[in-house]
Amino acid sequence: MASAAEQLASNLNWGSIGKATELKKRLWFTVGALVVFRIGAYIPVPGVDPAALAEMFSRQSGGIAGMLDVFSGGSIGRMSILALSIMPYISASIIMQILTTVVPSLEALKKEGEAGRKKINQYTRYGTVLLAAFQAYGIAVGLESQTASVGPVVHDPGLFFRFVTVVTLVGGTLLLMWIGEQITARGVGNGTSLIIFAGIVAALPNALVQTLELGRTGALSALFIIGLAVGVIAVVAVVVFMETAQRRIVVQYPKRQVGNKMYGGEASHLPLKINTSGVIPPIFASSLLLFPATISSFQGAGGGEPGIAQFLQTYLAHGTPLYLVAYVGLIVFFCFFYTTVVFNPNDTAENLKKNGGFVPGIRPGKNTAEYLEHILNRLTVIGALYLSLVCILPELLIARGGVPFYFGGTSLLIVVSVTLDTVTQIQAHLLAHQYEGLIKKARLRGRGR
Repeated sequence: MASAAEQLASNLNWGSIGKATELKKRLWFTVGALVVFRIGAYIPVPGVDPAALAEMFSRQSGGIAGMLDVFSGGSIGRMSILALSIMPYISASIIMQILTTVVPSLEALKKEGEAGRKKINQYTRYGTVLLAAFQAYGIAVGLESQTASVGPVVHDPGLFFRFVTVVTLVGGTLLLMWIGEQITARGVGNGTSLIIFAGIVAALPNALVQTLELGRTGALSALFIIGLAVGVIAVVAVVVFMETAQRRIVVQYPKRQVGNKMYGGEASHLPLKINTSGVIPPIFASSLLLFPATISSFQGAGGGEPGIAQFLQTYLAHGTPLYLVAYVGLIVFFCFFYTTVVFNPNDTAENLKKNGGFVPGIRPGKNTAEYLEHILNRLTVIGALYLSLVCILPELLIARGGVPFYFGGTSLLIVVSVTLDTVTQIQAHLLAHQYEGLIKKARLRGRGR
């Protein structure tokens, strides 16, 4: 059965998408939901001066605001109703995922199946509202303290402006959370990931135009642009290979007799990805590094300590040695930390033992857990080095090569990962459609006989 499924998958005809009515509906629903997201990214928050905001944001673009603006598709730079994007929901999901491994009551709730999962999702939504409200209030207070050459960013600061900003931004985040859930249920791909994907890709055309314009004016040589294009293709190929690479550990199941029949005796495998932690380490590392610089720039604009702001902006700027060393160190730390959160060797070994499975040559139970942990640590080292190289290379190009747009390693990883996941789901829908066609043909032949 497995070989037949693999053969059918390899013979998939992408032209059959037009015949798969259900898949077409899902694709159009996904496109429509993403269009709604992009329209909302241009609706501004009331009470903000666009010209003053643009001038203020140009000073803050090197901090965490610039990174979040890339993920939100420019919503923060325009201070739209979707300025917080889907990030509070992602942060709440990560926090809840960590808490389920630390808090015994939540860990027990996680093991209750579908009911426990719904309860955890409900807690995640509550956490999203709290995080979004806290961040929205911070943005409102921060905007009130900003002044540009054309005047203050906020026309009428005060309690009413803060209330309107909090309600608007929290409502925008909840809208995106609902759209993401609808895409996951009625569309194709993971809705949350596709929203971030759409925000990142939306900035690419403008970035490419800027690069070509610099090449036309002579600021960047044609050879450099060609080399940059070849390098991007090579990095994308490496990311695709590493994101799909996995170590398969053979798992053997013993034979057992039920009545007069023998069951089991099959060999399966336990897949362990090289990059188990995904894009979480670069996101956390970037946020921690850019947060002090962002706070210091706000303080500098508000008349705070200029010495601290100058120090952080000088030594923690993109491409500086201290920034690169700290960036790599944090990526490696979060790779190991998040891997221990998402994969528990003891639970995996215990589940294998309960189901009668074992790794050949390894005793079930504690020895299997130690073996899995040893393999996982070695894979995590490779994954951490891979993430570090992918994330450091764009930083060097921006700082040393003068590349005019910020499309860092985190953005590249998200774009490639989401694309791979979406293509895989489309292939699964096409495979199911072809199976339905084969079943219908078999039924018609049976009736004909």
